[in-house]
Amino acid sequence: MSEFLELLETIRSEDASTQRLFGDAGRGIRSMRKDDPRYQRSLNEAITLVEGVVSGRVPMHRLQEAMSTSDFPLLFGDILDRSMLGTYNEWPSIWRKLAKKGTVRDFRTVKKFFTDGAEAILPAVKQGSEYKEAALSEGKYEYSVGKYGRRLGFLWEAMINDDLDALRDAPQRLAKAARMSEERFATELYADGTGPDAAFFSVGNNNRLTANPLTVAGLQTGITRLKGFKDVDGNPIFTGLVRLEVPPALEITAKNIINATEIRVAAGSGSATTDQLVAKNWMDNEVVELVVNPWLPIVDESANKDNTWYLFADPDVGRPAMEVGFLRGHESPQLFMKAPNAIRIGGGMVGAEEGSFETDGLDYKVRHVFGGSLMEPKAALASIGA
Repeated sequence: MSEFLELLETIRSEDASTQRLFGDAGRGIRSMRKDDPRYQRSLNEAITLVEGVVSGRVPMHRLQEAMSTSDFPLLFGDILDRSMLGTYNEWPSIWRKLAKKGTVRDFRTVKKFFTDGAEAILPAVKQGSEYKEAALSEGKYEYSVGKYGRRLGFLWEAMINDDLDALRDAPQRLAKAARMSEERFATELYADGTGPDAAFFSVGNNNRLTANPLTVAGLQTGITRLKGFKDVDGNPIFTGLVRLEVPPALEITAKNIINATEIRVAAGSGSATTDQLVAKNWMDNEVVELVVNPWLPIVDESANKDNTWYLFADPDVGRPAMEVGFLRGHESPQLFMKAPNAIRIGGGMVGAEEGSFETDGLDYKVRHVFGGSLMEPKAALASIGA
């Protein structure tokens, strides 16, 4: 309850972020009324009322009276929408550390082109000689975005009765559903039921290691391989801060490696027990950032699902391993309210607070639009541990 009350207070506060309250998303409920002072006053009063009822400071019959007014269901939808967006923006995102975020204009398949070449070391040009011409090669990747969502219903009786569980939990549930949908989708881009995507992580791409468990030596092998990739001109590919992605089963192992204060390695040809070098741990958080993805053992159903780990280059440096794209203007989940579909005998439309003709229910719909694609194999590496 405290988190919901805090969200309501943030929405009501005059210091609340304009982007957080009136971002691109949620216009299905709010339309463009953010500049309407009268609407803002009504919304502020509705938020204060809901906050008071949830906290117990305001008696329930005040909410019952409010439900009999024609504008409260819409205002209540606005409260749900803003609370959902606040929670969605604050919910941690795993995929954003591994993939580039993109936008597309419509639902048609988008083709994004890239070029390679002309980046080799410049050759010397003798006096009077012609400049050598460089060759460019091009490639592309493509994907389309799709709709994801569900309906959320509140029965008229439940809103009138003293039952506020839905009121407290709905924004968090919707926000979590949207974020979890993104996370699973992104994980399924590079992993499936048999393990790492076989076409992307392959022997041909030289970015798949087998029998390489997550140890100091195994991680060193992976990082050396990832940082050793070169572009078509033979230039090194800068990886930035490397992301080490592991399933929950390897979290402690990964933390022990990354957070160790020192490492001991055999010096030269000496044995590990009699001739060792003690060095500061170079695989710390300045070189490797740990990402624990709980979706990995769910998507990957192979026997090695708890031993497989991944390395990803910083998606904001160079060409990223993958991209997750959103429909322009719809980068966050949106909430919609169903218009009433009944009329009173004798004439007159039924207010939204009376609910639908069939069930007396107030129906809301949440919609989220996104898609994505794998991109650069040289920006990622998978290691089959066992």
